[in-house]
Amino acid sequence: MPNPKRKHSKQRRDKRRTHYKATAPTVSTCSNCGSSVQYHRVCPECGFYRGKLAVEKKATA
Repeated sequence: MPNPKRKHSKQRRDKRRTHYKATAPTVSTCSNCGSSVQYHRVCPECGFYRGKLAVEKKATA
């Protein structure tokens, strides 16, 4: 297997890594309670997904 003859510089390494960046998750509003929810996830506040109850939430009182 061929090996590199010279060490790549930090600048060259960093130029290659400029495209690796984190993206913010896409957020929408819940149709039932109006809180912010990630797409394709059950609402953590009310337990609804696409207008139907998906997860039974316990009452806190």
